[in-house]
Amino acid sequence: MDLKQLEVFVAVAKYNSFSKAAKELFLTQPTVSAHIQNLEKSLDTVLVNRNNKVITLTKAGEILYEHAIYILNNCKKAVYDIKEYSGKIEGVIDLACSSIPETYILPDFLKSFYTNYPNVKFSISRYDSQDAISEILNERISFGFVGSKVNNKQIEYIDLIDDELVLIAPKNLIIENENGFIDIEKLYNLKFIMRKDGSGTQSIVINKLKSNKIPLNSLDTIAYVESNESIKEMVKLGLGVSFVSYTSIIEDINSNKLNFYKIKNMSFDRKFYFIYSKKKAFTPLEYKFLDGVCDYFNLEHIKKDK
Repeated sequence: MDLKQLEVFVAVAKYNSFSKAAKELFLTQPTVSAHIQNLEKSLDTVLVNRNNKVITLTKAGEILYEHAIYILNNCKKAVYDIKEYSGKIEGVIDLACSSIPETYILPDFLKSFYTNYPNVKFSISRYDSQDAISEILNERISFGFVGSKVNNKQIEYIDLIDDELVLIAPKNLIIENENGFIDIEKLYNLKFIMRKDGSGTQSIVINKLKSNKIPLNSLDTIAYVESNESIKEMVKLGLGVSFVSYTSIIEDINSNKLNFYKIKNMSFDRKFYFIYSKKKAFTPLEYKFLDGVCDYFNLEHIKKDK
């Protein structure tokens, strides 16, 4: 048993696939298979179930996986400590982000972190909240920045910033209002551009309207769009109105490109969250990143819990 075999084994377990593990490690699939076979031979046990279409670990494989993660992380820590001693902190942080945090929250933080650690690289993938959790629990991603909570006891949710959804409209459409608040009945007279299913924004809108006995299909929706930026452009062109994150329209409001309204007697408050697996064994670099998040967003309670 050697470190390369353990690295290959962890990659296979991570992706439940020999081919995906080979791609990540820049190896051929036969090479990956050979490493797993040699590892099984040295341990005199079967580690991987190969009978199904999806690769799974045997009980022995699950036991080894926990030890393999510990061993590999300790090796990374040794390398990290030496590089830190030499004044060079480097590596790759894998992040999952929903669209609003990715566009409006993450860039400023990354700029701050990168200024202090210029040899650290980032791999950023866009997922909705549910898919982000799946990636984190499968250890394909280390951390996430998302806009809604999904009930999962294995995920740690840390409040980052407060936000709210507001109704945006083109400048040439003035909706009757009282100090920026409109009656809920006015929604029936508007054409809507909605986010697609799966987004935190869409989930909040559906739940809030439902609680006020307004099913989403009762509104005149002309388009379902994945991109928040596309929605804003469509609204500016007069195609309709939409519920969006206030965080995402601050510059548009300041430059007088959009009107925005709130709904009387309805709260669309929300939060953005930093998430990670409670079972995650962090590498030293990941701890450094966590420290960076704590410092930037003033999350003292995480520091105390570490």
